[in-house]
Amino acid sequence: MTVLLIALGAAVGAPLRYLTDRAVQSRHDSVFPWGTLTVNVVGSLLLGVLVGLPAGPTVSALLGTGFCGALTTYSTFSYETLRLAKGGSRLLALANALVSVAAGLAAATVGYALARVLIG
Repeated sequence: MTVLLIALGAAVGAPLRYLTDRAVQSRHDSVFPWGTLTVNVVGSLLLGVLVGLPAGPTVSALLGTGFCGALTTYSTFSYETLRLAKGGSRLLALANALVSVAAGLAAATVGYALARVLIG
């Protein structure tokens, strides 16, 4: 049953990642991967909220592992960072790595704190 919940969450998260990435990136005339940064930060925020709530294993599997796991993408982040570096945009590659990690951690922390405030 757990695997089915994870697959169900991923079936929603993966297409949403793709659509969000394309929508955000189409609004920027830049080689910087704004779309991937956006989905990773939003996913980190949502996962922080989920961890901060008293969610059981069923909800954690569906939304945490399934939805947030498919919404966020470490492999694409890594690939795009390497693509920037190999393409001569080393400063943008460094900025992508630093901003992605810092913003993801900050978003998860904010999400967790918000959830804790909401539940009192």
